[in-house]
Amino acid sequence: MNTVRLIDDISVSRETFEKLETYSRLLEKWTKSINLISNGSIQNIWERHITDSAQLYSYAPSEWARWTDIGSGGGLPGLVVSILDSERRPVTLIESDQRKCLFLNAVRRELDLNVTVLNGRIENQDIEKADVLSARALAPLTELLRFSQKLLLSSGVCLFPKGKTYQEELDQAELEWVFDCKAHRSATQVDARILEVSRIKNREC
Repeated sequence: MNTVRLIDDISVSRETFEKLETYSRLLEKWTKSINLISNGSIQNIWERHITDSAQLYSYAPSEWARWTDIGSGGGLPGLVVSILDSERRPVTLIESDQRKCLFLNAVRRELDLNVTVLNGRIENQDIEKADVLSARALAPLTELLRFSQKLLLSSGVCLFPKGKTYQEELDQAELEWVFDCKAHRSATQVDARILEVSRIKNREC
């Protein structure tokens, strides 16, 4: 099969790669009128955004059935996950900004993705709980774990990319939560980590 290597653990078909290229072009085009990504990162859109999001997919359990991405913004990592998933499993994107939801739906239609876009606040959503919960550059870990109680199955896993202060966020979260965590090294940023968090319980319970 004719494949393209994105990062160490992920190679994709030529068709999937072309979809990622289409997505990156749409992301760049819409960023001119909507603040989807910073203007300074457009020149490095693949490393800073596409492959940085793709690596989350490699840490998800292979048997996941439903993925929810919160604060989806420009679809990072949610749209990338949906593009990579050859099984076309359902991915739900939650975003409060209506203009960004227009973009997410435009990409969904253009690439024929199995994606549901929900426009509204995260805490107001009443949806089926997911096996995987992701968020990128949204909130501190403590707050993300609070969202997980409403949106994640008890057997599920959270995948949160974090920067060089990830340990401080872990220490703060442990004051309120009990959880298991694996901190995977990021393939795109030396000091960053992908936090794989599971078995989450509030300390007061």
